[in-house]
Parts: sequence; structure tokens; C-alpha cells
Amino acid sequence: MTASWRENRLTDRLGIEVPILSGAFGGLSSVALTAAVSDAGGLGAYGLYGYGPERIAATVAELRAATAAPFLLNLWVTDEAEAAPPAAAVVREAAERLAPFYAELGIELPDPPTRLLPSFEEQVEAVVAVRPAAVGFVFGLPDAASLARLREAGIAVLGTATTVEEALGLDAAGVDAIIASGAEAGGHRVSFLRPAEESLVGTIALVPQIVDAVSVPVVAAGGIADGRGIAAAVMLGAEGVQVGSAFLATRQSAASDGYRQAIASYRSRTTVLTRASSGRLARGIPNRLTAEAGADPAPFPLQNWLTGAVRRAAAERDETELIALWCGQAGPLAEVTDADALLRRLVEQTDRLLSDSSTDGPGGGRSTGNGGASRRT
Repeated sequence: MTASWRENRLTDRLGIEVPILSGAFGGLSSVALTAAVSDAGGLGAYGLYGYGPERIAATVAELRAATAAPFLLNLWVTDEAEAAPPAAAVVREAAERLAPFYAELGIELPDPPTRLLPSFEEQVEAVVAVRPAAVGFVFGLPDAASLARLREAGIAVLGTATTVEEALGLDAAGVDAIIASGAEAGGHRVSFLRPAEESLVGTIALVPQIVDAVSVPVVAAGGIADGRGIAAAVMLGAEGVQVGSAFLATRQSAASDGYRQAIASYRSRTTVLTRASSGRLARGIPNRLTAEAGADPAPFPLQNWLTGAVRRAAAERDETELIALWCGQAGPLAEVTDADALLRRLVEQTDRLLSDSSTDGPGGGRSTGNGGASRRT
């Protein structure tokens, strides 16, 4: 039946109507986007990179004022070594390489903070305290004690894998679902067992391998921007999808107008993997930042902190050459629209594609079919 793809273990666990998750955009999440996706029946996500406990509590208060529907909070797994500030000499050397950008934008290099990142343990405790429907983790998983605290609070835990080996580790740790992030996905490559450059498995190859290897629902991510991608993921055994770039292009995201237009234009036909913005490998649209700051970047998170002031100043001016234009390989399928309209269109397209047959797929009870979904409906 048409609706069978909408009802499965994932939707039951998360309490949502359709198994479509928005991307969790570090620095580009917004209350409006998260609420719009959740209110439309999907699972809106909000990225908490760099958020301390007080900011987490305040953000969740805003989210709860905007929606009564379930939503997901996303955290980066970090350690004390990453959070500790580097030596002043290291900061000066790295800052010198970016000095031309600061001069061009007329801004001063900010004083180094006492910590480059908030305490991860305090972030987890803050999430436990506010009790979202779900929490997602990238770059690994927290320790067993933290996972137990999340489970005791009734919070669904989603881990992200870029390889089968990572998925097996997440499954053994007892996550509720695994996001299989293919190499096509925009933003950071969140590998944690091997270097990101050695973990670039495409979505179509990755999803069925993880489905076959684990016991929990799998969410397909990477290169999915319309109903054709969702239908393909369902046929590969996924019980849900995560859509990133297409939601980032919507009016409710925190992206600038120029950024949205870049995603939904010819510019996104080419993407590159770069460490220019943060020091970690990420996929985005090439621009001056990737070309001129990517040759010898500082390690994460120092590079992210150093480019942060540049990116903020450029974003205020809607100068797309000096911001991180995170975008996946399906960017050209996106358009500037409203988030709720996009989610409705995704559901309608997927329903139409899967309406002609209802054979059981590898995930159990899947509708399968063929046909095409027009880019604009």
C-alpha cells in the first residue's frame, strides 16, 4: 500500500507521521525550520555544535514554544583534547594565514577563548535535562554511562555511520536507529573509525550493506532531495531518510539568501571535499574560502574558530565567496521554497512512486515500484 513506507519501526519509535528527517545544520539550524518540519509530520533537527548548557536550555525553550511535535537535537562527539585551547604560537601561525580575509572584511582577530568547545559531558547532561524526543550523534557515540542516562530519560538515540564497521559499532552500543551517511552528503564527513578520506562510500552502496548488517532501523542520507531518492532508499531497505541540502535551501533555514540561491542553482553542480572551513573534511560548493584557506588549514577545532569570524562577517553581507557553502551532490534538485511545502511534496512524490506495488523489501513491509518524479510538482 502507498502508506506502508510511512509506518515502520522508526516512525513508531520517534512518534512521527512520516520517516523524513531534516539535516541538523551546525550554525545554520533555526527554530523556524526545525518546527516547520516537525509540524508537517517529519522530524525536525537542530544542530548544537558549540552550544553550552544554558544555550541548549534556551534553544529548547524556543523550540517547544514553536512546536509541540517531536524534534531531534544533534551533538558532535568531542573530547577534552579538542576542547582545550592550543598554544598561543600555534594560534598566531594559523591566524597569519587567514589575515588577508580579516583585513578584507575589516574585522579584528578575536582573543582566543579559554576553551574552543564546551564540555561534551555537560552538553549531554543538558540534553538529558530538556528531554527531546531524540538525540543524534556524529563523529562517534558518547560513553556507556551517558547512553544509559539518555535511555533512562526516554530519549531515542540515533548514531551516524559512514561505513559498515561504524554501523556495527553503533548497533552493538544499543542505538535506536542508524543514519547511513553516504559520501554524497553535504557538510562534514562524520567518520570516526578510519580517516574520512578512507570512508567515502556512496549512499546506494552503503545503505543496503548497513541494512543487512544491523538490527535497528536505518536512515539513508546523502544525495536525497526528492521523492525518487526516498523511493530508492526505501527499496534499498531504509526505514527513513535524512534530507539536508533541500531543507537548507528553504526560507526557514538560517542560510543567507545568497547561500540558498547557490544551492538551488548551477553552482551546486560542483562540490568539493575540503578542510578549509573547520579543519575537518566536509563537502560544499567551491568558493574563495575553499580555494584560499584550504591549502594548509589548522587542525579542528582551531581552524573552525579562526574562520568563524570571517564566515560570520561575510554572512552578514551575504558574501557567498567567504562562507562555508555546505551542500551535497543533490543540491541542483533543490529549490527555494517553504519547508512545510517541501516536506508535503516529498511525501506526495514518494507516495506516487510506491503506489503501484507493495512487495516486501529487505526492511520488511516495503512498497516498491518504479516510475519518475518530476523535479518540480
